[in-house]
Amino acid sequence: MDLKQIKQIIELMKRSELTEFAVEEEGFKLKIRREANGLPIVSSSRSSNSPFPGISEAPVAPLPPTPASPAPASVAPAPAKDESGIVYVKSPMVGTFYRAPSPESKSFVEPDSKVTETSVVCIIEAMKIMNEIQAEVKGTVVEVLVENGQPVEYGQRLFKVKQG
Repeated sequence: MDLKQIKQIIELMKRSELTEFAVEEEGFKLKIRREANGLPIVSSSRSSNSPFPGISEAPVAPLPPTPASPAPASVAPAPAKDESGIVYVKSPMVGTFYRAPSPESKSFVEPDSKVTETSVVCIIEAMKIMNEIQAEVKGTVVEVLVENGQPVEYGQRLFKVKQG
């Protein structure tokens, strides 16, 4: 497990009601627990063949407080204020964006592709789990806003879709 994955786990915990997360792989244990004040506490233990050489064995100090964020907006596409009939398919999670089910396969959608609410438009990989993302809107894909293999954030616009 690398530092990027640990940061993603902490971000997911911040956005959800998850209070504890633990994982163990090949002599490495990681436990993240949210205290009553909402701050995450990260602790880990490693065997002698640590995947993080040079990192102290002591538990990591609590992260500094972050300003309270408003409740997350719905992950359903929302119309753009400046473009009538245009909606955006947004990422429901942090992860890696893939346009096709495998490198050899063709993309789920291209510009000018017709989509329905249940059409799979991409995959977002989060912590080695492939999550199929549906359009959640009926219309025509106008533009793909993310490059294949690019990391995406929660709420990031992935596709521009003209309703209808």
